[in-house]
Amino acid sequence: MSFEEERKVAELAVQRAMILTRKVFLDAAKGTLSKDDQSPVTVADFGAQALINHALLSAFPGDEIVGEEEASALRDNPSLRRQLWDLVRDTRLDDPESESVLGGPVESEEHMLEMIDAGRSKGGSKGRIWTVDPVDGTKGFLRGGQYAVALALIVDGEVQVGVLGCPNLPVDSTTPLPADLSSTTTDDKSLGVMFAAAKGQGAFSRPLARGDLADEQRISMKSVENLADATFCESVEAGHSSHGDQAAIAKRLGITKDSIRMDSQAKYGSIARGAGDIYLRLPVRKDYEEKIWDHAAGDLIVREADGEVTDANGNRLDFSRGRTLVANSGVVASSRNIHRQVLEAVKAVLTEKEASKA
Repeated sequence: MSFEEERKVAELAVQRAMILTRKVFLDAAKGTLSKDDQSPVTVADFGAQALINHALLSAFPGDEIVGEEEASALRDNPSLRRQLWDLVRDTRLDDPESESVLGGPVESEEHMLEMIDAGRSKGGSKGRIWTVDPVDGTKGFLRGGQYAVALALIVDGEVQVGVLGCPNLPVDSTTPLPADLSSTTTDDKSLGVMFAAAKGQGAFSRPLARGDLADEQRISMKSVENLADATFCESVEAGHSSHGDQAAIAKRLGITKDSIRMDSQAKYGSIARGAGDIYLRLPVRKDYEEKIWDHAAGDLIVREADGEVTDANGNRLDFSRGRTLVANSGVVASSRNIHRQVLEAVKAVLTEKEASKA
């Protein structure tokens, strides 16, 4: 099965959601709340999830959705709810035919809340399940840095379609990434790229647009001939991944270049098109379980771009176990020709770390 229709709907849905997130990104007032785990959520998160879920259920009404957000805080906050509805109501693609593919606009304020809450699937190993991260990297979004809108389709536990919208990455894949990507605050027309893949069909990128999809080009990871020349991509937030462990791994591999730190699955997209070589996300505590929406799209895009993605133990990421990657610990993504060496360095550093605690 080619999943051609699913990929088109997913890309258009992400593109439409990006119109809303960019509008909020450039606004000083982002309608921010704190969730129960103290992580931030904004009107952009809620609005993008409402738009995406509406598009998915219009096109594929029998599918399930695992979404990051839910609407209870909005039901208790009329002012924020009205602010959000103004955004959602006015967001649409410039191309009427593309807009119709997504089921047209969200019908009402109450329907908007229902669409946000449509992402309550428990996930699992059977059936068609979409994962939605409406603003992946909310802290980066708030500080004016990188974020992504992430969408993936999992069928019987296997990721079949993945889409990442990265509004603050350069369109031109040859543009070098600066070490500091935390200060992008203008609506720069040279920025904004979407990555997409369907299993077995390769990975592609295209500029973000406001109507129909722009032309795409195939992407692939570059082969690393000398590990010392490789570039790491890692999270900005030390709470998301152990920077100390990653520095030790880089030293073991002979890598002396500074790591490029950015938020969100933009790291997956960056290495997939050769603007980086290695992405590590190493656990900061033993009991932490990665969320499937934080990795499903990026995992497929990198693997379809001739890369490899495993956990720190060398196992494929398992998206069939529910809403989290309960069977995995950490994430290691790189070009295939260096993955074994990178993985050996990861295991050695983590083993030494555990031994030092004994």
